Amino acid sequence: MPGDCHYLEGNTNAKRRVKRTQYLLEQIGLEPERVRMFNLSSAMAGRFAEIAKEMTEQIAQLGPSPLRQMAAAQAAAQTAPEDQKEREPC
Repeated sequence: MPGDCHYLEGNTNAKRRVKRTQYLLEQIGLEPERVRMFNLSSAMAGRFAEIAKEMTEQIAQLGPSPLRQMAAAQAAAQTAPEDQKEREPC
C-alpha cells in the first residue's frame, strides 16, 4: 500500500516524516518506538484494533516520558514554598 494513496504521495510523505520524528526523538533521549506508522485501508478495522492494542502495550512498557519527569522536577525546583523564601523584616 505504500505509494497507493488517494492524496497522491501522502503516505510516502508521512512515512518520511515519521522516520524523521523517530530520529529526533532519539536525539533528545526518547525511544523512537513511541512513534510508528502503519499503512491500512479503511476495510482493515480488525488489523487497526490489533495495532492499537500493540501500541498501547508497547507505550505502557516504555513507561512515562522521561522528559515529562525532568520538566516536573525542574518546575518543582523553581517554585520554592513561601516559608522557604527569604522574607524581608517588617
